[in-house]
Amino acid sequence: MQSKKSPVSGVGEAGQRGDDLRSDLYVQIDLGKHDALNIELSSKVAVYYEDAIRKQVVDVLGALSVTAAKVHIEDQGSLPFVIEARVIAAALRAGVVATGKAGAERSAPLPKPSARKRLRRSRLYLPGNEPRFMVNAGLHGPDAIILDLEDSVHPNAKDAARQLVASALRHVDYGASERMVRINQGELGLADLEVIVTELPDVILMPKVEQADEVLTVAAAIDCLHEKHKIDRPLFLMPILESAAGIENAYAIATASPRVVALTIGLEDFTADLGVVKTKDGAETLWARSRLVNAARAAGVQAIDSVYGDIEDLEGLANWTLRSKAMGFVGMGCVHPRQIPVIHRGFAPTASEIEKAQRIVTAFAEAKARGVAVVNLGAKMIDPPVVERAVRLVEQAHAMGLIKESDRVSVN
Repeated sequence: MQSKKSPVSGVGEAGQRGDDLRSDLYVQIDLGKHDALNIELSSKVAVYYEDAIRKQVVDVLGALSVTAAKVHIEDQGSLPFVIEARVIAAALRAGVVATGKAGAERSAPLPKPSARKRLRRSRLYLPGNEPRFMVNAGLHGPDAIILDLEDSVHPNAKDAARQLVASALRHVDYGASERMVRINQGELGLADLEVIVTELPDVILMPKVEQADEVLTVAAAIDCLHEKHKIDRPLFLMPILESAAGIENAYAIATASPRVVALTIGLEDFTADLGVVKTKDGAETLWARSRLVNAARAAGVQAIDSVYGDIEDLEGLANWTLRSKAMGFVGMGCVHPRQIPVIHRGFAPTASEIEKAQRIVTAFAEAKARGVAVVNLGAKMIDPPVVERAVRLVEQAHAMGLIKESDRVSVN
C-alpha cells in the first residue's frame, strides 16, 4: 500500500506496508503531545538489527530536531538508506521544517565526474519509490542507471520518492554505471532538483521537452544550486522528446545549454501524440527518430534511442538495436536487466569494422608522420570524414574493451 500525504497536522507517514513486501518499511510519525521519542518497531530482522534500526531513527530525527514523537515502524528487511529516506519523508509530511541535511554523510564512493562522450549504450530504468530494485542495479553492468521520479512514481509518492532517490545517491554504490535521475516536468521538477542536485548525480533526464526554454529553466536552476552549495562538478542534461512539437524543435533543444549531452526519444508518448499504434518494427516513428539523430549530430551531442518495452522478446530487441545503430543512435534505454547484454552486443562494432577502422587510422597516422596530406589505403584515397569516423570507431571499441591498449592505434 502506498503511503499518502498528510496535511500539516503533526502526523506524517511514508513508505509501503504489507507482508508481501521486501526491502521497504512503513513509518508513521505523530508529533502530538509527547515527552520523549516512543518508537514502536516490528521488523522481520529485529533479532539481528532492532538496536541498529532504533539508533538510526533516533539519529535521523535528531538531525531534524525532533526529540519527542510517537514513531510507528513496520520493517520488511529494509537497508539503512531506505530507513533514512522513509523517516525523513514521514517527518517532513508531519510538518517538520528541515533547515539542513537530515541524512547521514555519503557512504558510497563518489565516482569520477562523468565525461560528455562516455559510453551510454544502455540506461536501466529504476522506479524511484521501489528500493528493492535499487540495491543491486549496478551489478547488471548497465552503462547508466536511471532513478526515475516521473512516470513510475504515483503522484501521492513524489515527495517520498525524492528522499529515497537522494538517499540512494548517497549510500548505494552503482559501480561504473553513470547515475541519472529523471525528474518531473515544471515546478515539480524544480522541486526535485532542490533535493537531488546536492547528492551529485551525473545526468538529469528531462521528460516531455518541447521547447528550448524548458532546458534553459532547468539549467539555470542547476546553476543556482551549484553556486549556493559550492558544487564544482559536471551535471549534464538529457532532454526526452515525446511529442511532435519536441521533435520539430530538436536542434533548438539540443543547443539550448552546454549542459545538454544527449537527446533521447520516448516512443510511447510520441506515438500517442501522433495518434498511431507503436509497432515492433518502428516504421511509424522512423522519420522522427531520424530527425532526432540528425539534430543531435548537428549539435554535437549523443543520440539515444527509446526503450524496447517487450522484455520477453530478446530477438526483437536484438533486431531493433541493429537498426538503431545503423540509424546513428549510440544507445537506448532498457526496462529489465536481461536486455542489457543484448543491447551491448547490438551497439558494439563488429570485428571486421574494427579491423578496417584500425587500418584507416594506421594509414592516416603514417601519412601524417610523412607530412603527406592525402591518405591512401591500397589504391583507394581516404577522405577526412572517413578517417574521422574510423577514429571514433576505434575509440568506441577501446572504451568497450574490444581493443587492448597495446593494440590501440592512435593518430597522435
